Amino acid sequence: MIQDIIVSMLWSVSPFGEAKVGIPYGMLQGLNIYLVFIVCFLANLLVFPIMMVFLDNINHYLLRWNWYKKSAIWVARRAKTGSGNKIQKYGFWGLLLFVMIPLPGTGVYAGSIASYLFRIEKKKAFTANAIGIFVSSVIIWGTTLLTMGSLG
Repeated sequence: MIQDIIVSMLWSVSPFGEAKVGIPYGMLQGLNIYLVFIVCFLANLLVFPIMMVFLDNINHYLLRWNWYKKSAIWVARRAKTGSGNKIQKYGFWGLLLFVMIPLPGTGVYAGSIASYLFRIEKKKAFTANAIGIFVSSVIIWGTTLLTMGSLG
């Protein structure tokens, strides 16, 4: 049980899954559905402050290396062309809606990068990301619960 909780949490902080993978994993492992939601949501929420520390401090240092700089520019361009115009235009609400959509490429990693690129105030960006992650997690949780009911 503890191992499955840890794996769910790791999926939830991973850029390859976030809570979109952590929640279904934990629920399908038979963990308490409410515990899974809380643990995965909180783990996913931790990504924002970690990303802000990275973007504010470590990113500047890594930009000295050409290979990193090219990758960072590629990610920045993708973020700006994806939903960037909506986030820039609508600010808090655009960021919230972007993070809320439970699809690959949206979520707190992309939301953190977008809030950094568009210089959205950190408190507002955290709130938008938190609400977006919460709604996305509820959608994933509910969908998984309904799917599990039809499997059983």
